[in-house]
Amino acid sequence: MSSNDTGSMTPANALGRVIDLLRGPAGGGMLLVLCATAAMLIANSPWREAYFALLGYPLGLGSGASRLDLPVLLWINDALMALFFLLVALEIKREMVVGQLRTRAQLMLPLVCAISGMAVPAAIYAGFNFGDIEAIHGWAIPSATDIAFALGILALLGSRVPLGLKVLLSAIAVLDDLGAIVVIALFYTDHLQVALLLAALVVLVLMYLLNLFGLARTWLLLVLGALLWVLVFKSGVHATLAGVATGLMIPLHDRRDPGRAPLERLERQLHPWVTWVILPLFAFANAGVDLAGVTLEMGFHAVPLGIAMGLVVGKPIGIGGAAWLARRAGLASWPAGVRGDAMLGMAMLCGIGFTMSLFIGSLSFDPGSEAAHIHRLGILGGSTIAAIIGSLWLRRCLRPVEPA
Repeated sequence: MSSNDTGSMTPANALGRVIDLLRGPAGGGMLLVLCATAAMLIANSPWREAYFALLGYPLGLGSGASRLDLPVLLWINDALMALFFLLVALEIKREMVVGQLRTRAQLMLPLVCAISGMAVPAAIYAGFNFGDIEAIHGWAIPSATDIAFALGILALLGSRVPLGLKVLLSAIAVLDDLGAIVVIALFYTDHLQVALLLAALVVLVLMYLLNLFGLARTWLLLVLGALLWVLVFKSGVHATLAGVATGLMIPLHDRRDPGRAPLERLERQLHPWVTWVILPLFAFANAGVDLAGVTLEMGFHAVPLGIAMGLVVGKPIGIGGAAWLARRAGLASWPAGVRGDAMLGMAMLCGIGFTMSLFIGSLSFDPGSEAAHIHRLGILGGSTIAAIIGSLWLRRCLRPVEPA
């Protein structure tokens, strides 16, 4: 057989196929997998010390009272992830003003699915860890859904996935992120500095007034957003919420130039940076679990087991059950062409918590504690199982669309 035969597989051909997949609609999710895998391998290799030293390396920015000296890991988790939440806020605002969440009828099904899909996994985790004062702090970890991963899996299934199912999953994931933001604000904020929080409120009011009088410019709002981030960070509230507030202040349309759409333009500009830089960096920085001393029994500890069960079992029960009840009660209708088995498969994919679960997990436990060390086993294991089961289930129940 010739080396040029199309059936042969050389390293160059394999690399080319990987690059083609990364360029496709599932590329962002695949890159997250690659970065998480790389982190796991490095964290358990001879380079582990260099990996953890890099994440702990202190970087300073600014001077005087406004100077921040943070390790690389916190710059990624608190600063870069604020840009991720800025993008999430832009998507939420657009969908609620002109998109798939703008009417009550459109909002009802993903809303009840998102609420139930957060509550049931949290209840399952709490059931496993009831009575453990430290472990119970992680109750919100399995309530999250990773948008990039879940939509990436759907993209791999191609044209067999009905458009309505993609739209519903996107809406549930967006509302799920909004719920995660509220949870972070209410339950993962300590040691408030009231004066700095009031100063942040003044900046937020100024941003609102600029919008009210039609004076808002994207660059100005982003500068004020950076100031807001510093004030929120120093106030004790988790700084990523500044990204949410800034995103909600970006105007959908420019009053002076109706042809301009600042929100959509910023969303387009941010999206590749978030997809190809910020989320992969976050995955690489947070998925590196040092397995030295980790035993099989640790995987059955109440913390990782509760997380995994919440993702793999709680998400399908919460989302699938809520969708069934909402339709039976006449509160909402399902997307056209979506059957019950496909709805269940979509709910399974929502068990891919990964990015958001890792983020909430980083806020839940004291560094150095046993829970902080092993909770990521549940996130990685549960998310992987949910991805495999959900994709296989949908591949079985969804038929490919025949070309015309």
